[in-house]
Amino acid sequence: MGRAGTMKRCGWATDDPLYVKYHDREWGVPLHDDRKLFEMLLLEGAQAGLSWLTVLKKRENYRIAYDGFDPVKIAAWDSKKIEQLLADPGIIRNRLKVEAARVNALAFLQVTAEFTSFDAFIWSFVGGRPILNSWREMGQIPATSPESDRMGKELKRRGFKFNG
Repeated sequence: MGRAGTMKRCGWATDDPLYVKYHDREWGVPLHDDRKLFEMLLLEGAQAGLSWLTVLKKRENYRIAYDGFDPVKIAAWDSKKIEQLLADPGIIRNRLKVEAARVNALAFLQVTAEFTSFDAFIWSFVGGRPILNSWREMGQIPATSPESDRMGKELKRRGFKFNG
């Protein structure tokens, strides 16, 4: 917390209310709910090449269009559903990204069957505990870490698309 009870925010967090809410309530907060982890996986995929704020502005639309981020429902999408989504101005209408959501749902279900939960799988890359850094300046923060590199490679090996 900063002065007078105000939170000191990261340099990337603008004063946009969506960014403020995301930063203050979600960023860096350990997450163990499979449905929320799946939501973040899909939203990160939608963000590829765009700003995170663009995705945050469309997040509620995604929640509706993507069946509440239910991996079972998304895994069952057919070409008709994908075409409907590509006509939806409330989401990012990139065919590869929309199709990747279905591919990722299938891979997500395989991982949860193997590891009991996606949470167990994803947290295994950090030994089940958050990594606490103490960067003082944005320029010090690396784009990746050995853990994130391993995770990205393993996700790719397991068939996930649009994740780093």
